[in-house]
Amino acid sequence: MSDEKRLKIAIQKSGRLADMSIQLLEKCGISLAKSRDQLLCRAQNFPLDIFLVRDDDIPAFLTTDVCQLGILGQNGLLEKQALGNGKFAGLRQLLPLGYGKCRLSIAVPHDFDYRSINSLNGKVIATSYKGLLAQYLADHKIDADIVTMQGAVEVAPRTHLADVICDLVSTGSTLASNGLVEKDIILESQAVLVSNQINDPDIAVFAEKVTSRIKAVLRAENSRYIMLNSPIDSLDAIKAVLPGSQSPTVMPLQGRDDMVAVHAVCEEGVFWDTMEDLKANGANSILVVPIEKMLD
Repeated sequence: MSDEKRLKIAIQKSGRLADMSIQLLEKCGISLAKSRDQLLCRAQNFPLDIFLVRDDDIPAFLTTDVCQLGILGQNGLLEKQALGNGKFAGLRQLLPLGYGKCRLSIAVPHDFDYRSINSLNGKVIATSYKGLLAQYLADHKIDADIVTMQGAVEVAPRTHLADVICDLVSTGSTLASNGLVEKDIILESQAVLVSNQINDPDIAVFAEKVTSRIKAVLRAENSRYIMLNSPIDSLDAIKAVLPGSQSPTVMPLQGRDDMVAVHAVCEEGVFWDTMEDLKANGANSILVVPIEKMLD
């Protein structure tokens, strides 16, 4: 058996979060021998093993040092920490990943007279997130009963199991189809990269490399490279329009004393309005291209 040291990362075994996590790692240049019917997926060009597990189990894989990194929703991590009596307190959120976005919200039937959070006093609330809901109610000094469900929370008011619900909301279509209205948001959530304390220095180096690559990919996805030509006397106005850019590169154009080429990395959205503003300030030959990788 090989004694090669390998970083281990736990991700959800199926679903959209799993697919996007695999895609993210592949964008980091990690070639994976994928086999979704197995627990383990080995990287072929990096000392990395991926454990494909239930999302609820990822925090335990980290606290027992089976894995050193994990990708899961903030909602799942914070719920484990709320219920874990300190067991999961050492887990750290390293990076928000920008996908798997949802929110944990209070939702009520259309005919429920909801005026404020105080309307929940004396009510029964169904949820799959007992820990987070209990914290929220305690913070607001609300006395309500909690019914814990493992799924289909949205049917609880209709079946008279509860008065209202606390559940994850993405588009809101499930709530609407069950006659529910979203009221208070308890938590905004997305996928996050999570770590436990890493004691092995070699594994820590591997973890830092993966984290650095993920940062580079995320930064590139949120950035655009802009190239344009600008009249010299309009340069300051055009630089002011470029969104979120650092000092752009300005180069002379061959055969033109009145024009320069401007190249800039913009870390904010470049929309049609931006391009039209650039053109209105004298820019031409405007080219906006995506960036695949960007490493400081």
